[in-house]
Amino acid sequence: MYESESSSSANDFQQRVIDEFRANAGTVGGPFQGSSLLLLTTVGARTRRRHTTPLGYIDIDGKRLVVASAGGADRNPAWLHNLRAHPVVRVEVGSETYPATTAVLSGAVRDRFWDEVVRKHPGYGDYQQMTARVIPLVEIRPLPSRHGLDRVRGMGDFLQEVHQWLSAELDLVLAQVDAIIATADAITPMNLPPRTLHAQMLERCVVFCGALERHHMGEDFGAFPMVAEAFPALAPTLEQLRAEHVVVAEINASIRDLLEGYTPGASDPRELRVELHGLVVRLREHFAFEEHTILDALNAVADAPPSGNAPEPDSDSGE
Repeated sequence: MYESESSSSANDFQQRVIDEFRANAGTVGGPFQGSSLLLLTTVGARTRRRHTTPLGYIDIDGKRLVVASAGGADRNPAWLHNLRAHPVVRVEVGSETYPATTAVLSGAVRDRFWDEVVRKHPGYGDYQQMTARVIPLVEIRPLPSRHGLDRVRGMGDFLQEVHQWLSAELDLVLAQVDAIIATADAITPMNLPPRTLHAQMLERCVVFCGALERHHMGEDFGAFPMVAEAFPALAPTLEQLRAEHVVVAEINASIRDLLEGYTPGASDPRELRVELHGLVVRLREHFAFEEHTILDALNAVADAPPSGNAPEPDSDSGE
């Protein structure tokens, strides 16, 4: 079954397969006519971006398996490297999409299922003969739903809402800097910009910085231990996120120092805008990575706090 390759033509072919799959509720023609095909979306171990790969799957004894054959190549496919780094994935089968965790089978368990895979699909045995590596088998395990069809907001949904609020606050800070820049040409030493703009900017910084600190403390000491207990395979991802929280705290402090160090009428607001934007980009990259890797796991282990606990964006930009 087709797996992603590095060449441009292979990537183009893969995208056509993905598009056809999604347009036809999982039905793909050509060489895949009649095949059991799924789309596996992983988080890049290096890029942190989502990558979707069409893969054949085999259901054996209640287990859904995919084969990291890479067409018999001597290197494992990139998607295997990704899910080893971040085991929570998204799976599309037919018209259904669901989150799942993954596990690379090993030892006698792998060997038993491998024999059955080759019996059903002899081509995988041919791939194994082409390479010295032991071709991995990966089990896809749907994340449990605690509420069946009556799904309620989960802790992952709450995390996303908090991120959206934090991101909106960052947009408002940038808008306040833009307002200062808009008046910069009219500023003279005798005509300083209104201090209200700067004061509002600092006030919003205090709210945002404090909220981010509390958010990450809640994750480190509340949400993450719950996920670790329910899904031990996510321990490396959680440790990576905890390490990122240290860096994010430094970024948070840099934002505070940057805004507190700005002097109306003396500092360059355009330079402030450039530096602030760079820090905002880094924060948003962290938010996206966190959502990609643990949002679904959080939804599986806990409900969101009662409505009203998530902060609401302030629509007043201070202009």
